[in-house]
Amino acid sequence: TMNSVHGHEVMRMMAEAGRSYSRPELVQAIHDRFGADVRFHTCSSEQLTPDELIDFLESRGKFTTSSSGLGMNPADICQHD
Repeated sequence: TMNSVHGHEVMRMMAEAGRSYSRPELVQAIHDRFGADVRFHTCSSEQLTPDELIDFLESRGKFTTSSSGLGMNPADICQHD
């Protein structure tokens, strides 16, 4: 079966990095950390690609956007699995 990781793990990775990412950098960081074939699930979606997950999290207001790219506030990570 395909590996599915909760979207919160991407948010945790971003919080731990403490930096902003351009979209291509974030997709590459996701591939580096979780593998090229990874899919993601969230509380309401399944089988998301990295790009779809980024769109989903962006649509939920989970990212901050600045001139340096996409970032996130660690307080926005839900505390459930």
